[in-house]
Amino acid sequence: MPGLIVVIAIHNWFFEFYRVKFKIMDLPFDIRQFLEVFKSYNQAIWPSQLVFLLLALIAVFIIIWKPMVSGKIIPIILALLWLWGGVYHLLFFPAINEAANIFGLLFILQGILFLRYGLLASQVFELKKDVYGITAATLIAYALVAYPVIGLYAEHTYVYAPTFVLPCPTTIFTFGILVLSRRRLPLYMLLIPFAWAITGFAAALKLSIYEDTGVIISAILLSISNLIKHKNNSDFYQYAKLLEEIKKLKIKIPVS
Repeated sequence: MPGLIVVIAIHNWFFEFYRVKFKIMDLPFDIRQFLEVFKSYNQAIWPSQLVFLLLALIAVFIIIWKPMVSGKIIPIILALLWLWGGVYHLLFFPAINEAANIFGLLFILQGILFLRYGLLASQVFELKKDVYGITAATLIAYALVAYPVIGLYAEHTYVYAPTFVLPCPTTIFTFGILVLSRRRLPLYMLLIPFAWAITGFAAALKLSIYEDTGVIISAILLSISNLIKHKNNSDFYQYAKLLEEIKKLKIKIPVS
């Protein structure tokens, strides 16, 4: 517990530093409106949040105890999470942001990509006692445990909290799972999650959603893991190219 407190304290210090240091573009909504969307969503779908949390735990169980079947089941579980993220964007987020429909379609597309990957690709997700296993376990624990804890620290209590399967915790969880892939992931599978990591981080800085800042950290950790883990792969430099393209991106959040 003391270690967790230290991590949260350092996390929040960096958050405040970068929020003040860098100018973030205006959003078409404020923090009150943003949290009201979470309230409407959480009240409307309860207790479905528990079902998605159970799916996440099933994914972890399969990776630990049944890794040889993980290549098919894990992408399908991720597909369900991302498809639901698209539903959230299409049904709830348009109330405060006209760009929600675009986000929703992108999340649905990502869900379809995961589903296709699970059905057609040959992949294995396995948890080992190495740096990749530690990285993945940390990101998964952050998405499922530390994320709501930091939210409580920031007084984002239920029903105003971004519960699991909403975009940012889902993205962090996804990055944690993907670190465990035995084979290199196709570049197209990472484009939408990386784009959302940038968007979510920018909004987090503007709105002081402390827990969401972990999304960019998870994206960086996945990038580093893949660069090192698959460095002998012929497509190794595709990841370096992706990182270079991300550096060139200017964070722009559509306003109404």
